[in-house]
Amino acid sequence: MTALAAIRPLAAVHLREALTAAANHEPAAALAALMHIDPESWTAIEQRAHLLGTDLVDLLAHAAHTGGTT
Repeated sequence: MTALAAIRPLAAVHLREALTAAANHEPAAALAALMHIDPESWTAIEQRAHLLGTDLVDLLAHAAHTGGTT
């Protein structure tokens, strides 16, 4: 298996902000946070989500559905 791409710390913050915004039913804020993620980190996030058997859209939908509590 090839090494996973790195997620930069600031990209992790933006991802957390996007998930929090989705949980708070703020889609514009979620999109804005996602747009700040650099391409390398974006690839790394997609790789890790794939390893978990999901994708970013499902993660955002789950956060919105559960309010980020589970």
